[in-house]
Amino acid sequence: MKLMFASDLHGSYYWTQKVIDRFKDERADYLVLLGDLLYHGPRNPLPKEYNPQKVIELLNQIKHQIIAIRGNCDSEVDQMVLQFPMMADYNFIPLEDRKLMITHGHLYSENKLSQFLQKGDALVFGHIHIPILKEKEGIYYLNPGSATLPKENHPQTYAILEDNHFEVKTLDGQIYRQLQLT
Repeated sequence: MKLMFASDLHGSYYWTQKVIDRFKDERADYLVLLGDLLYHGPRNPLPKEYNPQKVIELLNQIKHQIIAIRGNCDSEVDQMVLQFPMMADYNFIPLEDRKLMITHGHLYSENKLSQFLQKGDALVFGHIHIPILKEKEGIYYLNPGSATLPKENHPQTYAILEDNHFEVKTLDGQIYRQLQLT
């Protein structure tokens, strides 16, 4: 199974269209959205082509291929217009020899690690807008960065997980960082 991860779209029609274009180019089975889909948030600037209504249209067109969780900027009103579930604070994706815990990162993170994970599992999160790929005490911490509002001079990114290989890529498809999960 090939999974594509994106986080922190923050209502940008421009960057969401780029994410969906990459999803189609990558031919991933599912697009896993790690929260903060429609609203830009009070601490963020308005992103390029901020248009939540058009983002809703784009995402609903591929609703059967989306796995999503709630971010700190997402609300029940967002769920009323999105045609896929996105209100869970976390979820699990089972793989052959491990499980992925997906979450936004504001409730569960490296510093607030859930007791649900064991050696070999991965916490996949967004929220901080910075790509992270690391292993600590047998648990993997994976963050695709932000597709819309990256921080600390990182480019707009997304991630691919296939055959236990996690790649963070720029929105032109170039590998930015990678990690083999053992």
